[in-house]
Amino acid sequence: MTEFRKVTDDFSVAPQIAIGDLARAAEAGFALVINNRPDGEAPDQPTGAEIESAARAAGLDYAFIPVRGAPTQEQVAAERAVLATARGPVLAFCRSGTRSITTWSLGEAGAGARSRAELVKLGAAAGYDLANALASV
Repeated sequence: MTEFRKVTDDFSVAPQIAIGDLARAAEAGFALVINNRPDGEAPDQPTGAEIESAARAAGLDYAFIPVRGAPTQEQVAAERAVLATARGPVLAFCRSGTRSITTWSLGEAGAGARSRAELVKLGAAAGYDLANALASV
């Protein structure tokens, strides 16, 4: 069972989720799952299509915004756009959760929604060090 790490009331991150985690995510009140992990990074990871199918079967919306390395401005903008239309709390995942929280935090900082200091604090509370990722913010 994958750990869902709460960042804010509306946004959580997780390391790679399993198909069985999607029903649990729906039961926990999530409305949208964002997959930030590209297909094929590991031979044992479920494909984006498999996750999407299970997410939709559980009543969840799904977005696939794969990030390799540091997120690009386009990926940050795409994630912000998806988040803006979410009908409830969001769960984003990648291999460790780092790309997911980094993409989200860059969007928050870029939009002026949260300060760098607040984002670093939120990241630390969820188990992630965002200081370097947000160094230029």
